[in-house]
Amino acid sequence: MIRPVRTTALTTLCCAVAGTLVGCGVFSEVGSDLESAAEEVRSDLETAAEEVVTDGELFTGTKALDVDGASVHLSCSGTPADGRPVIVLMAGMGDGLDTMADLQETLAEGERVCSYDRLGEGGSDRPDGLRSVADSGETLTAVLDDVAPDGPVVLVGHSLGGLVAARYAPDHDRVAGLVLLDATSPTMPDDITDVIPESATGEGAEVRAQNLAVFEGENPENLVIESDPRVRSAGDIPTEVVRHGVPYLGEIAEYGDDLERVWAEG
Repeated sequence: MIRPVRTTALTTLCCAVAGTLVGCGVFSEVGSDLESAAEEVRSDLETAAEEVVTDGELFTGTKALDVDGASVHLSCSGTPADGRPVIVLMAGMGDGLDTMADLQETLAEGERVCSYDRLGEGGSDRPDGLRSVADSGETLTAVLDDVAPDGPVVLVGHSLGGLVAARYAPDHDRVAGLVLLDATSPTMPDDITDVIPESATGEGAEVRAQNLAVFEGENPENLVIESDPRVRSAGDIPTEVVRHGVPYLGEIAEYGDDLERVWAEG
């Protein structure tokens, strides 16, 4: 609804400029020079209108969104449709929104689709100090306020993005649907230590140590990930859970099969 209003205002301003010039009786004297001047004004107005449109859910392309003084890299494409939710893509840890670019392009053929880099990822600022999943949720709220301030959203989260989305949905009625793409299990920190004992050696020991370090905040997002088996209901909304098809965890010597099992259960 905003775009037509701004287009009408733009047309009115252009007509006012042309009317003023003609009314002054100068047009016939300067001819093409005045036409050129009017065209420049018209171009400036169109540019201004485009800049206004980018300040909210109707922008297309990428921009930096200020969230409590930090810059969050944001991308949107596709045309908003009445009654349709905005799809928000959420990448996994260590990935920027560019990893979702092909999916975003495909979905944007018929939907309004946005993606963003959580703090510490891609083109967003690195956060100061350790953060929690709830902190990531606050950043997500700022993103949603910008891209879909008055409408519903569908959150599509891959890996850690899926965990953030699943934790976020129960507290926010604006979430109209969830797609969890191989989402990180809410009990993964405990699952790792249950499957791989502290006495493990070799590859198992490396996997255990690396994952525990990541869970404790040694990651690009400074995010502390705690086990929490409580999975609260997000209400009666469509939810799709997609698990990885290639059992890559099974390749970890000695512990791979059990890791695949707990991941699937999670």
